[in-house]
Amino acid sequence: MTGPFLLGVRHHGPGSARAVRAALDAISPMAVLIEGPPEADDLLSLAGDEAMRPPVALLAHAVDDPGRAAFWPLAEFSPEWVAMRWAVERGVPVRFIDLPAAHSLAIAAEEERAEEADRYALAEAEAEAEAEAEAEADNESARDRECDVAGRGAGHGDVDGGAGPEGSRQPTAVDREAPAEVDVRVDPIAVLAETAGYDDPERWWEDVIEHRGTPAAGHDSAPEGTPEGHDGQSRRDGQGGQDGDDRQQRRRDETLAPFLAVGEAMAALRAMYGHGGHERDGAREAHMRLQLRSARKEFGDGVAVVCGAWHVPALQTKTTISADRALLKGLPKTRTEMTWVPWTHRRLARHSGYGAGIDSPGWYGHLFQSKDRPIERWMTKVAGLLRDEDQPVSSAHVIEAVRLAQTLAAMRGRPLAGLVETTDAVRAVMCDGSDVPLDLIRDRLIMGDVLGQVPDSAPAVPLQRDLARAQRTLRLKPEAWERQLDLDLRKDQDAAKSRLLHRLRLLSVAWGEPAAGRASTGTFRESWRLRWEPELFVRVAEAGVWGTTVLLAATAKAEYRALSATALAEITALAEECLLAELTDALPVVMQALADRAALDSDVGHLAQALPALARSLRYGDVRSTDTGALAGVATGLAERICVGLPPACSGLDADGAAAMRRHVDAVHTAIGLLPTAEELPARWRAVLHRLASQDSVPGVIRGRAARLLLDEGRLEETEAARLMSLALSSAAPPVEAAAWIEGFVGGASGGGLLLVHDERLLGLVDAWLTGVSAEAFTDVLPLLRRTFAAYESTVRRTLGEQIRRGSTTRFSGRPGSGAVTPGLGRGMAGGFDRDFDGGLDQGRADAVLPVLRLLLGVDDSALVGDRG
Repeated sequence: MTGPFLLGVRHHGPGSARAVRAALDAISPMAVLIEGPPEADDLLSLAGDEAMRPPVALLAHAVDDPGRAAFWPLAEFSPEWVAMRWAVERGVPVRFIDLPAAHSLAIAAEEERAEEADRYALAEAEAEAEAEAEAEADNESARDRECDVAGRGAGHGDVDGGAGPEGSRQPTAVDREAPAEVDVRVDPIAVLAETAGYDDPERWWEDVIEHRGTPAAGHDSAPEGTPEGHDGQSRRDGQGGQDGDDRQQRRRDETLAPFLAVGEAMAALRAMYGHGGHERDGAREAHMRLQLRSARKEFGDGVAVVCGAWHVPALQTKTTISADRALLKGLPKTRTEMTWVPWTHRRLARHSGYGAGIDSPGWYGHLFQSKDRPIERWMTKVAGLLRDEDQPVSSAHVIEAVRLAQTLAAMRGRPLAGLVETTDAVRAVMCDGSDVPLDLIRDRLIMGDVLGQVPDSAPAVPLQRDLARAQRTLRLKPEAWERQLDLDLRKDQDAAKSRLLHRLRLLSVAWGEPAAGRASTGTFRESWRLRWEPELFVRVAEAGVWGTTVLLAATAKAEYRALSATALAEITALAEECLLAELTDALPVVMQALADRAALDSDVGHLAQALPALARSLRYGDVRSTDTGALAGVATGLAERICVGLPPACSGLDADGAAAMRRHVDAVHTAIGLLPTAEELPARWRAVLHRLASQDSVPGVIRGRAARLLLDEGRLEETEAARLMSLALSSAAPPVEAAAWIEGFVGGASGGGLLLVHDERLLGLVDAWLTGVSAEAFTDVLPLLRRTFAAYESTVRRTLGEQIRRGSTTRFSGRPGSGAVTPGLGRGMAGGFDRDFDGGLDQGRADAVLPVLRLLLGVDDSALVGDRG
């Protein structure tokens, strides 16, 4: 065989990677060409850096639009990575030959714009068709009215042949939604697997390629570089004394034979399916042919090309240079930058959206790394994981699982137990038939959370370098798996970590998300959920337009958001973010925008949405030693304006508006409690709540909530609360409005259930009103009542049910426990009030407590009996 040597592979296949390594050792090419963006040629030398640890990816992004980016991921078991490392380690020239990223990104942007235009045109066509249909329907109605009912009216549909006006009009864009001939993207692996009689393409690929030459259990693997599957034959050749050149030629033929077979299969598929639905491949393959010609001119025919197997027939096609250049002429182009970035096994998975993804990167990595006994080693990994989770797995389980996997492979006619067989064996032997532990195995081992590493010498935007320095200084290492980070803001190191994470959030780099931490009454704790995803490198590149450091970029973006914000709540939330991130230079701009917007906004709802963020900043900002004095005046002014405008704004609201305003009332009540102001403002707010609780024009849910807030603050007497409830639940009040009042007063999330448990008078009023509601009205109020009481804890609902069933609610006319009967109370009050559920003492249960009391108090039984008497 003569070159060039076209090594068609499947991306991220350990079998392909081993075959490529063996082929390169056998042919020793003068140069290696790899499918990839040529802009990354200068980055290839980094593949040999000791600090470079796959999985990694080439990242290309447009200079004028960093958010427009593309990745070329590579794992340790990727054939391209193996070829790259082979060439770098031996000093062999290596280049990328795919279509430049400058064209790929520009083409993708044009396709997105074209799709958007098509969606817009389709929407217009649908609207036009709908208008035409409505107009024709109106015309038909008019004709029907003019027709004679007995004559033409019954036969009108037959005249149009049942098609109506749609049958004769010209086709529109709606009719042409699907083209006459649709190019379906062909999966060549699936076609070959079906041809071979397999119903699963992955299983066929494993049997034919991935398990080809994989060391079976109990046998040592061939030395690195020995043709896999033919190591015994090679040793026999050596023992037989064959001529060295003949052995080398035979070795070359054997290593290249699989690639020739795959190339022939792909040629047959290309002859049948053409481009197979991959319209952009024509330009890509034209560029590859041009680069291959250039390499052959420079290095001769001893050139090895590592590319997707689908492209091999196109690279063998005889074309002219002018024809290939014609395919590339006029392609859009944009300025791009490239670098290496860490990648993860999880992002290699097919479900992540990556087009060349695989289902089990962890399993493929294991196959590639295992020098011998891959099944035994895999079962040992599984056992170790289960033991770490306190599962009882012994060495006997491992032995039996290996035997079962091998037996299943033999029964199914497979050369080696694959992932299906090993998973079945693990389920049966180690998991007792349960799929629950298998979810952990799939997540940790089959998928995996391996995060690659890129050396510091790799190109990066200045913002990325500053972020990397901050991560090293703070010992905050990016990790692929999610972890909890608890911070104590009183410590300088933790406070610095908090500032960094808040600044990154402001820059839309969502490395960390705030989480509910452990219980603490202080304001100096923060909890974060951290997880680094490869896409965050793109976000960092996008944020690089705001500045060269995290601090400068966050400050610039905060100032821009302050000047462009239109909603008051948006600016107050931004002010809170600036305080948390300690952006002191951005605060003056934000505060000026806040003051300007607050002066112009008169909507009470907007003011109520804006106040809580300011109150939190004033209350908790001093923990970070930040100056919050500028916020105090604005927050006080907002609170005063809310006190003036809230009562009128609560009148005449519908159900949805009342529910929204109730949430505003809760938020403002909490915010005013946090404001470090004098007593005047809280007193004014309490006056507003009294007014809301007693004003009939205010919806019931708001009146009930205002009364409850006053009661919880100790600013409303219990007798007054009972009077307000009596008025709200009187027979003159509409049942729906009464149910809304109950929802506001004892809503589930506000602890209203415990209030009813401990205040029998209020429970008696609710019970009396409910038993007096008519059957018709009960149907209307039932959804509201269910929403109110369903939010209670189960124990609270059970206790309330026991009290109602045993008649333990108080019938009152004055203070609790008076025993006076209120006229008109419902049937639920029939039993009267008794503090004991059953009206007496259970002597046997009481005596059972005496031994425990004797131990606790250190007294004898006679003392307890005497005390009881």
